[in-house]
Amino acid sequence: MKRKFRLILRILKWIGKILGILIIVLLISGLCFRLFSSKPVPPGKLVDINGTKLHIISEGYKNELPTLILEAGAGSNTDMAHWIAKGLKKNMRVIRYDREGKWFSESSKDINSPEFYAKQLHNLLEKSGEKPPYILAGHSMGGPYNLIFRDLYPNEVKGMILIDSSHPEQWKRLKQNELFNDTQITLVKTISFLADIGIVGAFNSVFKSEPRKDGLPPKLHLRSHYVTAYSGKVFHRYIQENEINEMILNRAGQIKSLDSLPLVVFTATEQYEESQKEKYRKEGIDPNEQVEVWHEMQKELKELSSNGKQIIINANHGSIITKKENAKIINKEILSMARSIELN
Repeated sequence: MKRKFRLILRILKWIGKILGILIIVLLISGLCFRLFSSKPVPPGKLVDINGTKLHIISEGYKNELPTLILEAGAGSNTDMAHWIAKGLKKNMRVIRYDREGKWFSESSKDINSPEFYAKQLHNLLEKSGEKPPYILAGHSMGGPYNLIFRDLYPNEVKGMILIDSSHPEQWKRLKQNELFNDTQITLVKTISFLADIGIVGAFNSVFKSEPRKDGLPPKLHLRSHYVTAYSGKVFHRYIQENEINEMILNRAGQIKSLDSLPLVVFTATEQYEESQKEKYRKEGIDPNEQVEVWHEMQKELKELSSNGKQIIINANHGSIITKKENAKIINKEILSMARSIELN
């Protein structure tokens, strides 16, 4: 019996030593990554707005057409609208940017209202030399941010494009009643910590991740992997987005009409990828029922304007913007809207 007990102790000691060595190796690898890896280079430029540097990509020449402003979703960034920007920059001025704390933009400490983001974007456009009129195009949560911007600056916005946009009442009407649940937040916080100490970057340096096959060029996914591995900043922003999500939706929900503003609402036929559908089924949720609710809310967004229309695209919530063929459909409508708007 004593021999068995001693054997178990020896095994546990060896396991402890192995785990200790492994932790030390991971910490050293992370430290080396933090010390010797180069900082990610933004594809656009950084503009200082009241002490916060925001990332903006400006493409195309200003002409008689309105300038297009692209607004990304909650967990998204400027790269998601790659095909829309590339497809339109020959015809009109196209602006992409990252909200504070996202991607290459610095975090702001003075967020005190849901209007903060619209005002910050307005300052960014002014300081960058951009001038109205604007057409706003928002994907997912980018839609509510656009609604708030137009509410504050109605004379500057001459058209709006909502791409499978979030709805102010979505968490009340969908079975999913929050952006991220507690389990997801815990996971994000853990990954954020590991990224901050360099372990995620060291891991990615050894084990190369395969780019997602969502229609975007592989080089954009490689940039994404590097940015998220370099520090936990992107993951910190996911948590913040979750905290401010209800505030943004509530403010957008106060907007009951866009009058006769030209409006096109693009809606995906499938809101979820197959993996998410399977997850819902295991939880006893019918994903098809959720899609019906989503489509009803999309119709309500279209009805915000007396000059609105809805276009259904055979895609899911992500691929509606990441696949080139879908971007072509969206771009055709944006260009048509732009050409129909008379410049003052």
